[in-house]
Amino acid sequence: MTSLKDLLGVVLLLLAGHAFAMEPVNINEADAETLATVIKDVGIIRAEAIIAYREQHGPFISVDELAEVQGIGETLLESNRDNLTVQSSGG
Repeated sequence: MTSLKDLLGVVLLLLAGHAFAMEPVNINEADAETLATVIKDVGIIRAEAIIAYREQHGPFISVDELAEVQGIGETLLESNRDNLTVQSSGG
């Protein structure tokens, strides 16, 4: 049983390392499913509101602008800021 616990521990560490290594998601390019998955405490309804805001107002200039979307407050924004970007990963 100890070896099973050790194996589980290694798997959990690898998964945690993968989560920390994840690149920020571009809120100007991501679909609703991706946004709902990446942004903590945002479900599909709020993610769709982000998409609708983006479609109505154009691309986000900064991650801070996300707070303009109904249901996205400063606390939620701050807890997700490191996972979000408005720049493409290509440059």
